[in-house]
Amino acid sequence: MDAERLKAIGIFAGLDDAGREAVSKLAAEVSVPEGKELVREGDYSYDLIAIENGTARVHHGDETVAELGPGDVVGEMGVLERAQRSASVTATSPMMLVTLTGWDVRKLRKQAPDAVAALEAVVRERHQG
Repeated sequence: MDAERLKAIGIFAGLDDAGREAVSKLAAEVSVPEGKELVREGDYSYDLIAIENGTARVHHGDETVAELGPGDVVGEMGVLERAQRSASVTATSPMMLVTLTGWDVRKLRKQAPDAVAALEAVVRERHQG
């Protein structure tokens, strides 16, 4: 994964070059089709999923809670805080995702603790506002 591409994804944009480089070595690129369920409400969260391209819908059953697009992130609370998924997320177009597993985040914490601290700060900010 090219570290430069991470600059376009909000949660990674504020990292320094070394932090983005560390993330890029661990991150996986995943292509998913429209209609793919990315996250199921109530499941435990093992992946942080950042949207590089495409759109998705956050929902509780049939009720749409939010629409997501490039730069948005899902699953960060569960990976950083080991929480259950609070909603389901389904792709509404073909998507290109950048994913980090909980294991990747633990490795990143050792290799680039500043990067994980920055990710945690973004998560706190998003969930307080």
